[in-house]
Amino acid sequence: MSAPVRVVLDINVVLSALVFRGGAAGLVRHAWQSGVIVPLVSAFTVQELVRVLAYPKFRLSKAEQEELLADFLPYAQTVRIAQPPPVVPECRDAMDLPFMQLAVAGQAQVLVSGDRDLLAIAAEFEQTSACPIVSLDVFCQSLNP
Repeated sequence: MSAPVRVVLDINVVLSALVFRGGAAGLVRHAWQSGVIVPLVSAFTVQELVRVLAYPKFRLSKAEQEELLADFLPYAQTVRIAQPPPVVPECRDAMDLPFMQLAVAGQAQVLVSGDRDLLAIAAEFEQTSACPIVSLDVFCQSLNP
């Protein structure tokens, strides 16, 4: 068996995999559960996931939020981000910077995102970090060649 793919999943991808479970996001969830991928997380990205799971629109009880976190965090590898953090390309949304910094610090093989701002700078990021930024659909195609 080959080594798992080191991957940074943006919050929307993780959220879709945990809350909605179907489609492409469901494939990603199965991939981390079966050890095909190892999601990388940082203190910031975990805090962001906890914050987003608590949004009222999801109507998740505290117990449900904890259950979802328990279905993700044990599979993830925590990466400490050095200070100062790694240099990454400028991005319109400052909230995207920690995900790029995590990808660099954790030597991710891919960053999976549906975020237009991240996808817009994918070529520049890959040039400077050797880590591609791809959409969820593209990533899922790589899981099932």
